Amino acid sequence: MWMVNQEGKVIEARRVCAIVLALLFPALAAGQLVQLRHWNGQGVAPVFEGFDVNPDGSFNMWFGYMNRNYEEELDIPVGPNNSFEPGGDRGQPSHFQIRRHKDVFKVVVPKDFGDQKLVWTLTAHGQTQQVTGTLAPVWMIDRLRTTRGGNSEKIDSNTPPVVNAAISATEPLAAALVVTATDDGLPMRAGKTVGMTINWTKYRGPGVVTFQPATAKIVDGRAEAAARFSEPGEYVLQAVVDDGSGELAGNYGYHCCWTNAQVKIAVKGGGNVGAQR
Repeated sequence: MWMVNQEGKVIEARRVCAIVLALLFPALAAGQLVQLRHWNGQGVAPVFEGFDVNPDGSFNMWFGYMNRNYEEELDIPVGPNNSFEPGGDRGQPSHFQIRRHKDVFKVVVPKDFGDQKLVWTLTAHGQTQQVTGTLAPVWMIDRLRTTRGGNSEKIDSNTPPVVNAAISATEPLAAALVVTATDDGLPMRAGKTVGMTINWTKYRGPGVVTFQPATAKIVDGRAEAAARFSEPGEYVLQAVVDDGSGELAGNYGYHCCWTNAQVKIAVKGGGNVGAQR
């Protein structure tokens, strides 16, 4: 097939198409490759991760979140902008680290919960987002074992660490933290146990908390850290201990194997710091 241009020259239609596509596709491709990263100003999306079953027949409904910012950590106090329906306060965090965090907390519901729902709503920067959790069978997960780093023919071949977090000493606007943990020695790489890693973060509280160190390897079943608080108040700190197969290792597709442990601290300005697990 042939075409005639304005100057009377004959041009093959296929060449015309090729020229047009060559001009259009770079722009289209560039548009598809652009990924906007927002350092701040974005909201937080609550996430329902699924549920597992307790020995007494009750259920753990697990939730996490996605902070859409790359730099801004957000504080959303429990209340109108951070609530569950029904229940209001279900033990959810009020401090949100950047990006995705899985299985951050659980809400225990009775064995006769049936087809009821839990709805978690978050509002930040004028953006309201919510998620609904149910006990529909498709949402059942396993938080107690994984074959990652274990044996695919033995479902109990890799289990989460057993963790105890506590306050070992206090002073005004500061506290010493200690975690003890045991694990099954899995996963292994090159014949050696990967080992456990701990990460500390503020879970709830009015001020800024800094940890030294915030992330560390657990050596001989023990890790210590220091926490400093910018102001007094009631705080909850969370320690996440990962055996090398979970979230701290970048394995976001699984629900195991890491363990969350919390400590509650009453920080008094210029006075004593009270702590409880």
